Amino acid sequence: MAITVAELLAEPQLGLTLLAGAGGVANRVTWAHTSDLPRLWEWVTGGELMMTNGLSIPADAKGQVELAEALIKAGASALAIGEKMHAPELLPAFLEACDKLPLPVINVPYPLPFIAIARSVAEASLLEESRRLRQTARIYDLLRTAGTSEDHWQSLLQGLASELNSNLFVLDRRCLHPWYPGGQVLPGSLDEDLTQLTGQTPIGNKKFQWHHLRDRHVLMMDIPTHPNALLVALPNSEPHPDPVVLLHAATVLGLELSRTVLSLENQRRLGAEFLLQAIDGRLGIADIESRLADFDVPSGEFLIVSMSADDEERLATIHVDLWRHGYPTACFRRFNTLHLAISSELTDDLLMHSTGPDVRVGISTRSTAAGIQRALQESLWALGTAASAGESVVRYADGPSWMGLTSFEEGNALVQRFLGPIFEYEQGEHGDLILTLKTFLDTQRSWQKTAAALFAHRQTIIYRMRKISELTGLDMTETSTLAQLWFALQIHEAMQTQPPAASGHGRPQG
Repeated sequence: MAITVAELLAEPQLGLTLLAGAGGVANRVTWAHTSDLPRLWEWVTGGELMMTNGLSIPADAKGQVELAEALIKAGASALAIGEKMHAPELLPAFLEACDKLPLPVINVPYPLPFIAIARSVAEASLLEESRRLRQTARIYDLLRTAGTSEDHWQSLLQGLASELNSNLFVLDRRCLHPWYPGGQVLPGSLDEDLTQLTGQTPIGNKKFQWHHLRDRHVLMMDIPTHPNALLVALPNSEPHPDPVVLLHAATVLGLELSRTVLSLENQRRLGAEFLLQAIDGRLGIADIESRLADFDVPSGEFLIVSMSADDEERLATIHVDLWRHGYPTACFRRFNTLHLAISSELTDDLLMHSTGPDVRVGISTRSTAAGIQRALQESLWALGTAASAGESVVRYADGPSWMGLTSFEEGNALVQRFLGPIFEYEQGEHGDLILTLKTFLDTQRSWQKTAAALFAHRQTIIYRMRKISELTGLDMTETSTLAQLWFALQIHEAMQTQPPAASGHGRPQG
């Protein structure tokens, strides 16, 4: 076991004396570290005897008390100050604070070199190093013994907690919610403290952060390879878990999380294939119900949710965030829109928590397997309404009207009225009229710009626009006509499940 402060004080060859903090002499010293920098506590990972020649100690009482409190919060075992060097007078308020915390304050007699103290700590730590190696081996073996069952994550976490004699929590640093479905939540009081702490101090600048909250030590540590995954350890007894061993525990958890993410990616691919088949009408109702159950989505009542964002990368992990909060999905991305089938119990608050403020969301009414295509049309309509109204989340039939239209049926009727003849014409081999019309309107009715954008001759564009006028019976020189066609195009683009075949904008993303 690591040497205690009391044992270090008892070594006669060192001649150390205790100035304050007698209540902490049972603290174990994992390492002795020298620093004369102003913010001495920033070099603490937990369990260190911090040694200074006095340059790190403020001259005023307030500064000295704040130093003692910060060292305790960071997890220091004791503070050793070189005698007859550069330390200012240790004021009564400082010594009283060290007695209360308690933080052992040790006087290092002149001219005893700090290296002599460090050597004593290192020699006492040889047996501790052997114990650490054995414990590290057992921690990595937990990956094997946890198995591959559905509860392997909980088995792994419980095994690590038992090995470290601590309560362990794996959390999302952004909200302090459990990282894994069904994960253990922080105690209410501690959740409040850490929420306030993380709002003040960015987490992630240090591998280890010890804090002293509500009369107990709390360690926060990054989990490698997962930027927002945070390990919080609450030691159950002294000595505290070794920081190096904790780092190995975090690495093991990171490996398991990586394995989980790979499994979720495989599920996402399977879900994309399934939903595309269901939306395209290639599966029967019984097949859809069966496959929804495979993805833990209630087949009797579910939602289709459509999402878009200016930053398309933001859509890449939303299905993982929802899964972590207990809402598995089947999903697919088509162009810049993400579509999910998810439980109808999903709330707007949780949805916004998982997506963030920069994602626009449209939600269908509750659907069954028989209405999955209709549900997608509803979610797309709601998404278009959200974009036009500047809202984050819109539920179909509950949101505002969109350009005076209140339902998918009204929008579809308008599209068929103005664009239906063009669609019928394009059922043949002529699939360029809708694209030409859109480009013409997007380029402010410029023949030359439209021709350049479509790599066509100007006369070809003129011919196509005349053909559109002939098919629709509309006068293309009238501003009202162009406004109506633009309106219909906006509705059509928002409602469609895939762009016209001639647009050539890409492939669905499974």
